[in-house]
Formats: sequence, structure tokens, C-alpha cells
Amino acid sequence: MAFVFFLIPCFVLSIDFAFSCQNADDFVGASSPGDIIIGGLFAVHSEMLHPEEDPIKPVIQNCAGFEIQVFLQTLAMIHAIESINNSTLLSGVTLGYEIYDTCAEVTKAMASALRFLSKINSSEDAVEFKCNYSDYIPRVKAVTGASYSEVSMAVSRLLALQLIPQVSPASSAEILSDKIRFPSFFRTIPSDFHQTRAMTRLICESGWNWIGVIATDDDNGRFALESFGVQAMANNVCIAFKEMLPAYLSDSTFHTKVDNAIEKIVKETRVNVIVVFMRQFHVLKLFKKAIERNVNKIWIASDNWSAAVKISTIPNIRQLGTVVGFGFKSGDVSSFQEFLRNLHEKPTENNKFLREYIMLLSICAHLEYHDFQTCIANQSQDDLLENDGSKPQIWRDDFLNANVEPGFIHSTILAVYAIAHAIKGQCKDRDCKDPSAFTPWELLEELKKVIVIDDDKEVKFDSNGDMSTSYDVLLWKEIDGHMEIITMAEYDAEKGGFIFEDEEKKKDFLALKKVQSTCSQHCRPGQVKKVTESPHTCCYECIYCPENHYSNQTDMDYCYRCNNKTYWAPINSSTCYRKTIYFLAWTDWFAIFLLLLSAFGVVLVLSVCVIFTKNLDTPVVKASGGLTVCYIILFSHFLIFLSTVFFIDVPTEFKCKTRQALFGISFTLCISCILIKSLKILLAFSFDPKLQNFLKCMYKPIPTVVTCTGIQVIICTFWLIFNTPFVNQNFSIPRAIILECNEGSIVAFGIMLGYIAALAFICFIFAFKGRKLPENYNEAKFITFGMLIYFIAWIVFIPVYATTFGKYLPAVEIIVVLISNYGILCCTFLPKCYIIIYKQETNTKSAFLKMVYTYSSKSAGSVAVSQVSLDSKSSSLQATITEPCKTENDSVNGNCHFPVPRQPLIKGKVLPKNATRSMVRKRVSSI
Repeated sequence: MAFVFFLIPCFVLSIDFAFSCQNADDFVGASSPGDIIIGGLFAVHSEMLHPEEDPIKPVIQNCAGFEIQVFLQTLAMIHAIESINNSTLLSGVTLGYEIYDTCAEVTKAMASALRFLSKINSSEDAVEFKCNYSDYIPRVKAVTGASYSEVSMAVSRLLALQLIPQVSPASSAEILSDKIRFPSFFRTIPSDFHQTRAMTRLICESGWNWIGVIATDDDNGRFALESFGVQAMANNVCIAFKEMLPAYLSDSTFHTKVDNAIEKIVKETRVNVIVVFMRQFHVLKLFKKAIERNVNKIWIASDNWSAAVKISTIPNIRQLGTVVGFGFKSGDVSSFQEFLRNLHEKPTENNKFLREYIMLLSICAHLEYHDFQTCIANQSQDDLLENDGSKPQIWRDDFLNANVEPGFIHSTILAVYAIAHAIKGQCKDRDCKDPSAFTPWELLEELKKVIVIDDDKEVKFDSNGDMSTSYDVLLWKEIDGHMEIITMAEYDAEKGGFIFEDEEKKKDFLALKKVQSTCSQHCRPGQVKKVTESPHTCCYECIYCPENHYSNQTDMDYCYRCNNKTYWAPINSSTCYRKTIYFLAWTDWFAIFLLLLSAFGVVLVLSVCVIFTKNLDTPVVKASGGLTVCYIILFSHFLIFLSTVFFIDVPTEFKCKTRQALFGISFTLCISCILIKSLKILLAFSFDPKLQNFLKCMYKPIPTVVTCTGIQVIICTFWLIFNTPFVNQNFSIPRAIILECNEGSIVAFGIMLGYIAALAFICFIFAFKGRKLPENYNEAKFITFGMLIYFIAWIVFIPVYATTFGKYLPAVEIIVVLISNYGILCCTFLPKCYIIIYKQETNTKSAFLKMVYTYSSKSAGSVAVSQVSLDSKSSSLQATITEPCKTENDSVNGNCHFPVPRQPLIKGKVLPKNATRSMVRKRVSSI
């Protein structure tokens, strides 16, 4: 960096006069007369020297630690006032200023504020006590400053006594937005609320959640830490440690606490991000110690020091790691830079700060750039008093321009212009050359309405007295071997987001994410955080989401449950999957097998129907009850086989309602017809008068079939009306949905099956009693077998059906339906079909006569039958008395008879003594 040196004549004033406070005017750092005076409070020095003698006297002490950056702010205020005076903004009204050095101390700032409150033109600078200051005209109309929030809080409370407007370009504490406690305070920067929110946003977007915080132990540091803590907690960012450093460098514990803070940073190896809310001279001390300990972290800078050139030029600053911070939005400061280039031409009589700076140049000019800065900062006013003034004064050109922090300069100029616009509003219809033209509280009301044009945009104070300007996100980046402070992005305080000018700067932002600063490893999607014994929520273990739960983001606090029963998720899942829907489909191999069995049953039914139709007049068909009964039974068997189709494929409301009703009614019809046949057999061969009368009453074929079937129809109708079956989704299998028919009412289902079982049991009893008939007549024996098959099948069905679940549950009922249907069908018709097809010789009239003969011979020693003949019209067996037969062949020809005992036997039972031939004929023909 090039520097130009100028020789400046020695000051006529003695050094002692320059810095010793002999009277109130000596207390002023810089001043200029004007029609309206604006006060200024700036911490040009970083600390106030405290005497070691005891007792301490109430004397304003000299200060040490010349702050170039704050000195530049005083020059910015002077430049702004001079620019306004040289413009037409106030139309002939000139602004003056009185700027005081607070030395970063509240006590010294309060002394300056007392002078602001003194009555104008008072020879003794006295502050009058009044109950009403409405007409009181103080020394200044408004105040610019202070540099630090802690100082502004104290000064603002004092200035609020007379409602003197205070506009700060640097005090950012959130509490200053409280208009009840600080009614006259304004600022041209955002509050720390926006800064801490911006910091938290940066931390969150970079994936950090385990950080450290270092702040100064003053109001500004504590309020900033509190605000940041609230923002961090709201965004799941944990503060691993907080270190508070003394607010004043003169504190004897300062260096010890700096060492402790560095030690804490070194020990916390998982903390790689440090947020720093401190003043520049604090950061300077901290960083020098951190460089000695080889600390390498990411440092997030507050607006106090994010653009501090004197810190960025520390030797080996690159070893500290990366510095990223937030600075106040900068504007066009080119006119101010031009002002600085001509500063050596300005008079210094009324600017002690400028005189001190020139003296510091003469002392430190021989040093390199950073050492030169350090030399200036380390010189106290007492040291300068030792300077006899004999050295030639040197001007170092461009040094000030190199240290300009545009954000602070811009906000200072903006503060002066805001006050000037408020004065303009008050001077519209008043002669403002008169200091008593308006009071400070009137200017305060005008200031609330002020609109200032800044960079072609209108800016104004909000209801909290803040200007809603944005932040520059600053990055300290090494370029050509030098640490440069570049603007990486802009933070929009209103929208809460970052705005990047180009992709290159966005890459710099994304590069920050490569650094990890977390207490625990990030939990991947599919995992969830489990808080450990640590008091911090950021320290946790990662556990898998349980079944049917998922997490689809990183570091989730809890797993989401799959939103409804139709979705599922395995353990450690990042999403939910739709459950597979299962049902007994047409394409299932087992369903195909069952359908083939049903189809074969239908073919069998049709085949029997054809066989019986072709052999309509044969004795076997006639003995089966005739073609009508056979057709009804075969039709019911057909419907039963057909009902199995409704148990397969996707269940629907129609299928669920139809399948059980169709099966129940069809099976009832089948059993009813077989019951009639069983009654007919008993009626034909029973000669007990009481039983015969009972059977005659019971044997009414059509009414019986209609009644028995009608009862089942009524049962099914009530079932379908009051508790109808419906389609149900069965979620008993974790990853599947079983579509099935819910029977609606198990009671109704049981009544339906129970009714069929009751009819089958009655049929079984009747058939069992007729099981010893002649072979060709013995249909009862096969009916008995069929009923036994039915009972066995359904008895086994009940426990199997109750313990089976899944898509094959309908197959269980299909199987039992097929077994019972095949059993009854085969036992009822296959023996007869066998006789019709393969034993045609036994399906004749003569064969039936021979069968009767054989059966009668076994039942009794001899049975006299005079004549057995068949009536072609009635198809009934006729018995007549002829000559006794000598052989069995003679009986076949019908020309003889067997001896008839006195008490003839039929079906092994003795006929009543009064049995007549017609009775015997009727019994036999009934078969």
C-alpha cells in the first residue's frame, strides 16, 4: 500500500492545552458554530485511564486507545454537516456541531449529555431543573451517537428528560426499540433482532447446530447474547459454551478471561463455529491470543467488527480460519473518501481528534502498516503529553481511506441527513436562525415522519425508531496474499433470506457447509433423534424409526406415522409404501383348481340330467321320485356349484350379499327335496298305524319343500336387510390389505348354516330308518352316506374357518361347499347312473320282481304272493295269488306263487294280521 508523506507546521497550542480539561469547552472534541447545533457522541478512544491513587476524585480522566474507525465516523458527521451547509437543503440555515469522546465509558458519555442538556447561551452551562421542559431550549437540538449500545441506553434516558432526539448510527441493541423506555431514540441501522436472526439463518443453512458464543460483559453484549439465544433455540441450534469478557480493557481480569475463553475453544473440539459479539479492541486481543494457540475455526462476526480493517490485517490472521460476518448496508461513500484526501488542508483548531491523529502519525510513521495501526491504538493521551511538539508533523495519505468501513460511514451520514430533513420540516414557516425557533421535542415529532432518499430509495424510521435497512454478508477472503473483506451476499431483513450477486460468491457461501460443527452426527432420513442425558437437545443418538413410521428429513425429532392404514413402512424407512392388496384372484393357482372342481361339478350335474332324461321310463328313475324331483335337486346342485364363483376375485357388495344367500337357499332346497324322498320311503314300508298316520300328515311334498325353503329365504332376507355382509379391509397382516367379505352378522350366518344342518339331521334320521330296503330301492342308504359327508365336512369347517385368515379364507368355505355338494350329489345319483349305464339288465321289470323275491325270502321263511305284475299305466307293482311256484324261474314268468305265511313280512317286519292284499300292493307300489 502506497503512502504519501506531507510535512505539517508544528502546532502553536501546547500539548497540555490540547488534552487537559481546564473548563467545559476543553471537554469538546470537535466543534463548529452554526444556527442549529447538533451534538455528537463517539468512542474515539477505547478506554478511559483510571488513576491508581486513593481516594479516587471525581475528575474526568484522559483516555487511551485511539480508534481509527470511530474517528472516521466523527469525520463522516463533519463531512455530512458541511455538505448540507453547502447545499440548498436548509435554505440559508447553517448547522453546527459539538462532538464529544465517550471513551467507551458510560460515565464520560453522561458528562457530555449533561452539557447537551444545559440551557443555550448559558455562561455557566447550567442545566435548569423544571417540571415542564416544553419551552426549554437546550444547547443542542439533536444528538448523533453513541457508538455502543450500552452508552446509548444511558444517554438516551438522560436526553429523554427534554425529549432531545438521539439518532445512533451504530447502537443495535434490541432493547433500544422500546419506545416506552427510550422515547427519543432513533437509529439508521436495524436492531440486533435482525442481526441475530440473520446469524441463525446462516448457521442453519450451513448445517451447524453446536456453536460457541463470546460476548462482552456489558448491556450490548448481554442483550445480543440473549437475542441470539432465543433465535438459536427456535431453530434447534445449541450453544455449547458462552464466554463473557470484561467490557473494559482496564479490568484486571481481562487477560485471564481471554485465556480461559481460548482454552474453552481449544477443548471443545466438536465446536468449529464461534459467534463473537464484541468491540473491535476486544476482538483484537482475542484473535492475537487465538493465533498463538493455533486455533482454527469459523468465526461469525457481529456488525461491530465484521469490517474492521485493523483486525483483518493482523499478522497470520489466515491461521484463525474463516471469518464471515454481518455489516450494515453500505452506500456511496465516494464523496467522503474525497473529503479524506483533502483532510490535511482542513484547520485543526476546533478538532482535537484530528490534531491527536496527526500527532500519532508523527510518532508511528516509521512502522509497517499493521504495526503502525497498533502503535496508534496503544498510545494514550498521557503519552502524547510527553511529546514536546518539536518533531515535524507528518501526514500519511490514504491511511484513513484504507480503514474506512463503508457501513458505519454510510449510517453516520444517513443519521445527520435524517436530522437535517427533520429541521427542514420545522423551518418551513419559522426563522430557524433564531435558536429558539423550535424545541427538541417538536423536532422529535418531525423526525418520526422524515423520509430520506438513500441510493434512489426512500427510507424512513418505523414505529420503533429503526430504519429497516438490510445487511451485507461479509467474507474475509485471502486474495493475492492479502486478507480482503468482500461482500458475499445481501441479507434481506424483511424476507429473511440471502441474495447473491453471482454464482462465484454463492460458491463461497456453499463452501462453508464443508465444515462440520455438530454435537452429534446428523441423523439420516429413516432415523430420529433420541435425546441423551445431555441438557442440550443437539446432543442425541440416532435411532431407527419403528415399523409403520418414517422420517424423510435429516435430524428429525420424531418419526411420522404412515397417514392411514393403507400404507406401511419398514424399520429405518424414509417413506411409506402402499400396502399390497390381496384377494383370491382368478389367476391364483388354488382359485383355478377350485373353479375347475366347480366346473366339473356343473358338468356332472348336466350329465346326470341328460342320463335321467333319456331313461325317463326306467324303474330306477321312477324309483328316484320321478323326473321333476330329480330336476329340482339337480338344479339346486347347479346353483351351489355356481355360488362358489362369488367367493373368488375382488370382493364387491353384490358378491358379498349374493354368495351366502345363494348357497344357503340352494342347499336348503336340495335338502328339502331329499327329506321328502326319505319320508316317502318310510311311508312306503311302515305299517305301524300311529307312525303311518304321522308320516301321512308330514308327507306333503310341495308344501314341505316350499315351507322349508321359504324359512331359509326369510332368514337370508332379514340378514341382508338388518346386518348385510359388506366388503372389509383386513389389516391384520402388517404389509398387506386383505380384501374380504365381512358376513355382517355371525349370528345370522350361524342361523343359516344351523338351519341347513337341522334339515340335514332330520333327513339323516329318516334315511337311516330306511337303510335296509331292497338294493334297487335302497336310496336311503346313500342318502345317509351323503348326510354323513355333509356333517363331517361342516364340523371340520367351523374350527378351520375360525382360525384361518388371509386371502385363502374364502377358499376354505369353497372347499367345504364342494365337498358337501359332491358328497350328496354322488351319493344320490351316481349309484343310479351306474345301474342305468353299466347294469341295464337290472333296470327292468323282471329284475325288480326278482329283487323283491330275494328280499322277501331273506326276510321271512316264505312269502306267499299270488301274482306280481306291473300296471303299465300306474307303473305300480301288482301282486296276485296263483299256483305255488316250484322254482325261482317260475316266479319270474308269473305263473305261480310262493306260500304266504299267516303274517306276511315286508322289509323284515310282520304285517298286521288284518293286512289285505291291497295293502301289500300299495306298500310295494309306493317304492
